[in-house]
Amino acid sequence: VVCRDGCIKAVGQADVIRSQFSGATFERIIDCSGKCVLPGLVDAHTHPVWAGDRVHEFAMKLAGASYMEIHQAGGGIHFTVEHTRKATEEELFNTFKHRLERMRRAGSTLVECKSGYGLNLETELKMLRVIERAKQSMDIGISSTYCGAHSVPKGKTATEATDDIINNHLPKLKELKLSGEIHVNNIDVFCEKGVFDLDSTRRILQAGKDIGLQINFHGDELHPMKSAELGAELGARAISHLEEVSDEGITAMARAKCAAVLLPTTAYMLRLKQPQARKMLEEGVIVALGSDFNPNAYCFSMPMVMHLACVNMKMSMNEALAAATINAAYALGKSDTHGSIETGKQGDLVIINSARWEHLIYQFGGHEALIDYVIVKGKVVYQNERCGTM
Repeated sequence: VVCRDGCIKAVGQADVIRSQFSGATFERIIDCSGKCVLPGLVDAHTHPVWAGDRVHEFAMKLAGASYMEIHQAGGGIHFTVEHTRKATEEELFNTFKHRLERMRRAGSTLVECKSGYGLNLETELKMLRVIERAKQSMDIGISSTYCGAHSVPKGKTATEATDDIINNHLPKLKELKLSGEIHVNNIDVFCEKGVFDLDSTRRILQAGKDIGLQINFHGDELHPMKSAELGAELGARAISHLEEVSDEGITAMARAKCAAVLLPTTAYMLRLKQPQARKMLEEGVIVALGSDFNPNAYCFSMPMVMHLACVNMKMSMNEALAAATINAAYALGKSDTHGSIETGKQGDLVIINSARWEHLIYQFGGHEALIDYVIVKGKVVYQNERCGTM
């Protein structure tokens, strides 16, 4: 039972609920006989605001070019930055809205959304305004992330870019937050060899934390950088990627209750070593999942991410479901309101046309026929037109 305020009022056996609410009237009743009701899925890492796809780079990758080789040849992030700077706010909002709708149809009800394809204050703010607009106008939960340190802008050194972010970008974000124009939740840095080193990363993350942002950053993806150790020391809420994390980093994250946001799509598409999900789970790290949707990893579907996590990272289906719901909500600082079906939490639900929930993971790419309803705050935001006929 979900109340008009969008929160779950009661959870339990059908006959108990029927007698408890025998005198109540409902705007809508959904018959879920023979179906499964799951928490809405949470995508803990996406880059969904950008212009200009990179389909041509996929062919380069298939031919053997590495991520950094493409990056150094003027492709990768810089290619997208160029197109995003030229795009109008309206163009960016329209494509972003379309992408969010596709994520929602695949069962995502809360999505982390990053800026990061601007690399200058003007474009980063344009992206954050687009994210803010979607927060206000769309029926989907959004956790917004400032990721101005996604790459070093052309013509600047990493130190110059770091100084610009600390002295100009973050004070402006603080000002816009106080005026109520933009509400950013997290701060992110791409801590990587040839991008932002450990010292620059530390400076930016600490400055972000000082203005009230949660630390949630890219670390230990392509090279071991001791990012996990740094995140644990700074009290990071979450660190993403971690393909090259050290044993000490895993231990530090477990101790600090810092979530690991693993991205099986990235390791799959870039043919990287898979993150050590099993070791992390055994050591007590809170493991979450994200799609890493971006021009380099074009995947909207958390059910497909869960499938890849099970097959390639050796997670069980139970672990993958927890990682795509309650643990992903934890990584965004929202596990007290999202990520599970409990009284008092937000009524975000996915109803699948199967008596066994495992079909959501088992049917690789089958979510379009499997998901009957997606519900956000008790409101049906997606109903499969073939609902009940499959």
